[in-house]
Amino acid sequence: MENQQLVASVDLGSNSFHMLVARIQSGQVHVVDRMKEMVRLAGGLDDDGRLSEEAMERALACLERFGQRLREMPQGTVRVVGTNTLRKAKNSARFVKRAERAIGHPVEIIGGREEARLIYLGVAHSDASVEGRRLVIDIGGGSTELIIGEGFSPVHMESVPLGCVSVTRAHFSDGRIDRDRLQRAEQWARLELRPYELAYRHRGWVRAVGSSGSARSLAAVATANGWSNGEITRDALQRIRKAVIKAAHIDKLRLEGLSEERQPVFVGGLVVMQAVFDALQIDRMQVSDGALREGLIYDWLGREKQDDVLAATVARLQKLFSVEVDHAERVAVTARQLFAQAAAGWSLKPTDADILDVAAKLHEIGVAISHSAYHHHGAYIIEHADMPGLTRAAQRLVASLVRAHRRKFKASRFAMLDDSEQWLGMRLAILLRLAVLLHRNRSKQLRLPQIELTVRGRDIKLKFPPTWLARHPLTAADLEREKDYLALSDFWLTFE
Repeated sequence: MENQQLVASVDLGSNSFHMLVARIQSGQVHVVDRMKEMVRLAGGLDDDGRLSEEAMERALACLERFGQRLREMPQGTVRVVGTNTLRKAKNSARFVKRAERAIGHPVEIIGGREEARLIYLGVAHSDASVEGRRLVIDIGGGSTELIIGEGFSPVHMESVPLGCVSVTRAHFSDGRIDRDRLQRAEQWARLELRPYELAYRHRGWVRAVGSSGSARSLAAVATANGWSNGEITRDALQRIRKAVIKAAHIDKLRLEGLSEERQPVFVGGLVVMQAVFDALQIDRMQVSDGALREGLIYDWLGREKQDDVLAATVARLQKLFSVEVDHAERVAVTARQLFAQAAAGWSLKPTDADILDVAAKLHEIGVAISHSAYHHHGAYIIEHADMPGLTRAAQRLVASLVRAHRRKFKASRFAMLDDSEQWLGMRLAILLRLAVLLHRNRSKQLRLPQIELTVRGRDIKLKFPPTWLARHPLTAADLEREKDYLALSDFWLTFE
């Protein structure tokens, strides 16, 4: 890594969008620019779960402004992630394509626990050092992340579908506030938290920390009114609650320390925070400046230092589902060798090699359920598992490779992917299929010869050393069958 490098992160939240630009110098992060806009993306979700055109235009206008700052930065130095609302929106793929044009960089949609991991990373690097466990609560627009961690590593994470925007829409859409409404909203929030409260209280922590807008806003109001000294306390929440009931309407909220932009969703954030305090029996909470956007920067820095979160994810799943690791590694090595020869002909990128590597190491994960159709079981596990280090789109791509790595090669096995990814998925799946085929005997002693792979469009050619296939008739027979399988999707395999 260069002694100095400029990097950036963008958090496409359900309530607000944040941009952070930082300079990495001698392994240290120095913030050089920040931008924040209240976009209220979650407010644009209709009853069918689709983002309205108005909400998308509002978001895209913000990204155009961010893009003016970020567009000239080199690819790979800017990470843009979408969270709860983009996870839920049925038309998020359409929005993402337009967003990428607006900001000039790829946009990823991350899962709830990956979001929690990154939030914790941002808080842990921004908060005071503690001896013992730290509880982090991040109330976003559409979800609340609950994380317990030690040092810089989260040890328990959950993403709960409670947010300041979603609660406001569900319980205070007309703006009216009274004691009964607040109680009903808090009870509803407690029900959402109930599955997690005992496990969290059992693990325990020595310091509770809130991050992001709702926590900072509650702390600011409590401090400005003399109800706390820069933190959130149970008593301060009760005082804020009384003031909110007295206002009787969101539009009439006039609290010292409450910004105009936070006012429309302040009550929703209060409801969630009160429910969290009650469920987890919290008496006081500090507030951190760190959040998801900082976590993205520190995650980037950690990857530069070879702190590979994805490798830990793969190892965890291999252990959980009793994968034969040595065999999976042999398949992965061969897949990487084939990838290196196919990369130029198929215009593959280095990041595509990472996807293929994960799929190779997890291709037999479904055997733990049943050997019959284990590729389908494996794909289901990967599609729905928590996989820190992978975006949702990358996770779907890995799942499609596992589903397609054996038996008939059908285009339908890539239907879960966006149109732009299906061609990539088919090419990577072919490389995985060939790697698995070449290791069918599962022998540790097998030493594959130097195999030449040439690809051009839909034509694939394998060249083995003279007489090798004659001495390995099972492999020759498998390649004959593979030739027929690939032909089902108009790929043409030849070998000699």
